[in-house]
Amino acid sequence: MMRFAYSRATDIAEAVRNADVAGARYVAGGTNLVDLMKYDVEQPTALVDINALNLHAITELAGGGLRLGALATNADTAYDPRVQARYPLVASAILAGASAQLRNAATNGGNINQRTRCYYFYDTATPCNKRAPGSGCGAIGGFNRIHAILGTSEHCIATHPSDLCVALAALEAEVQVTGPEGERVIPFADYHRLPGDEPWRDNVLRPGELVTGIDLPSEGFAQHSTYLKLRDRQSYAFALVSAAVAMRIENGVIAEARIALGGVAHKPWRRVEAEALLAGQAPDVLLFGRAADALLAGAQTFGGNDFKPDLARRTIIRACQDAVGSWFE
Repeated sequence: MMRFAYSRATDIAEAVRNADVAGARYVAGGTNLVDLMKYDVEQPTALVDINALNLHAITELAGGGLRLGALATNADTAYDPRVQARYPLVASAILAGASAQLRNAATNGGNINQRTRCYYFYDTATPCNKRAPGSGCGAIGGFNRIHAILGTSEHCIATHPSDLCVALAALEAEVQVTGPEGERVIPFADYHRLPGDEPWRDNVLRPGELVTGIDLPSEGFAQHSTYLKLRDRQSYAFALVSAAVAMRIENGVIAEARIALGGVAHKPWRRVEAEALLAGQAPDVLLFGRAADALLAGAQTFGGNDFKPDLARRTIIRACQDAVGSWFE
């Protein structure tokens, strides 16, 4: 691990000021960043400790939603009675990830900014355009069982590892950000990036910007939502494929549907045109299959992950059935 400067900010303005230098990183729970530093994947010149900032609360929004403080832990968020009652999709997605010990330390802001678990990204002896731009992608033509099948580029086929982010994508949350240029709000669909020609850029944050909160809309789809995660073992494993499904059902008909996938792309994967196929229709397995096919259109596999399109299709159909619940016949 390289030497680095350290400062502990007492307010947001101080944190942003201290982080507005090349190579600086914010640190809170450290459950991802510190590991990457130990592996020499991340080599920050300065760490700005933000644990003292007043960003730990989960608060009501005027429009009926909730603001998840960036420093609220994953555990506190998942077990908050308001989240469990109004946004069970968020609670179940969080509890599907990591371990109880990690959830007690990991923060919401850190969760949405965590980096890929691609083997080649972590192994500094191998090529990885995300870690070392221009070095190549070892996963293409290599061991790629966990890798992406949608939105890939010739430069990167890594996946985003977060469970929480898949739920937030389905709910159309918003990310509150403060930086050297002031405050801004980023729709969750626009927050993470596909790899394109710059796979080292995971999201659209500008230098020095700090996530201060995540806003959940008033509609939480509490009656008809589910998070389904398929993985190699029951706990402490990242998704091969996951699906967050949220529906509003009126008089036996799907009035609105959201489907987001994890484990298949560089960001949570949604296609509104696939969701539109469900609107105004009675729940049906064949209908769910058509939506799944539309959501997975254009999927590309790389040998080791040839099983993923079929697994993803089955996951979508099952998650839709689970979300419909007692309405489904």
